Amino acid sequence: MKYDFDQVIPREGTGSVKWEFVMQGEELRHWDDVDEHFEKQHVLPMWVADMDFRGPDEVIEAVIERARQGMFGYTAPTQHYYRVVRDWMAKRQNWKVEQDWIVVTPGVVPALNLLIRTFLKPGEKVLVQPPVYYPFYHAIENNECQILPNPLIYENGKYRMDFADLAEKVRDPDLKMAILCSPHNPVGRVWAKEELKRFGEICLEHNVLVVSDEIHADLIYKGVEFTPYATISDELTDNSIICTAPSKTFNLAGLKTSNIMIPNPQLREAFIQTIGKSGLFGVNPFGVVATQAAYRYGEDWLDQVMEYIEGNYQFLRDYLREYIPQIKVIEPQGTYLVWLDCRGLGLDKEALKHLIFNDAGVYLDDGFLFGSQGDGFQRINLACPRSILAEALERIRDTLA
Repeated sequence: MKYDFDQVIPREGTGSVKWEFVMQGEELRHWDDVDEHFEKQHVLPMWVADMDFRGPDEVIEAVIERARQGMFGYTAPTQHYYRVVRDWMAKRQNWKVEQDWIVVTPGVVPALNLLIRTFLKPGEKVLVQPPVYYPFYHAIENNECQILPNPLIYENGKYRMDFADLAEKVRDPDLKMAILCSPHNPVGRVWAKEELKRFGEICLEHNVLVVSDEIHADLIYKGVEFTPYATISDELTDNSIICTAPSKTFNLAGLKTSNIMIPNPQLREAFIQTIGKSGLFGVNPFGVVATQAAYRYGEDWLDQVMEYIEGNYQFLRDYLREYIPQIKVIEPQGTYLVWLDCRGLGLDKEALKHLIFNDAGVYLDDGFLFGSQGDGFQRINLACPRSILAEALERIRDTLA
């Protein structure tokens, strides 16, 4: 293996949200500003969805070379940028994307807020499938809209969509948009083509716009096939907006670059107008060159990092089976995030949070953040050196003992 993912790279002093900050209520606070019980070295952070791995060499060199120019003025995507993005989608996802479809934004979460602002009026509803990525909730509520849950069904250690409930929910005349998480964060499902088709047809029948968040689409486990939502049929493509980015794939989140694919020209023009009204202009120059280098040269790195992450999953699964059988792992099909069923510990959500964070000194994402369906669960980030994962599990085991 060319890359050493076992290497522990210190991230303190870089402003890393994952390693230097903690959420207290709705506030992000630096470790130095909180109770001394939570000093920096006490807690192992495995909450924020970014990797603790050094990125592809070609990406690093591209950013360094761009910095050497010494000028960082206004920047816009070039023809080369669009071509590289299109080539990546065609090669890795078998999806032919037209250049006109691509709208560059400073991240998928900002784009979701702007999309809701574009296509919904205050008081209208957005459907989500909890337990689901909690910034969806914030985007809906921050724009004075309402959340309409279509909870996933959890049976025999696996999740599936509840199509009967979906068919009932889409009859609500105030429902205007459905946000699809594909692959799903946090449960790790990669939806089959048949599931996506059925979901899309139900939404289309009732004129519900589908926004598919596919930011984890490149992080797929061996033997699993990812289907881009916009490849299913022309009808579903025309009623969809697809959110993509290199940020999760290559750990580029801090460079604030995402590509929103909008095949429908009327939807696209409306979104572009909202961007203009928000005062957003141009792109991060380092985000541009990093994306280009990642999509041109990063495929080998991605294949290696996914092999390592799958190894981390197997380590986690085997460790829990042997030493902490009360915690059940939900087998992931995609993403580097794993959903843990901790209900076997017999704790309520606050007691579980206290045990993992305060007692064990491990910072995971509490399941209840993803909706009430996540009570008793925790989300763990496996994109880290195995030694960090092993120490985190040992801390939890020792605490329980």
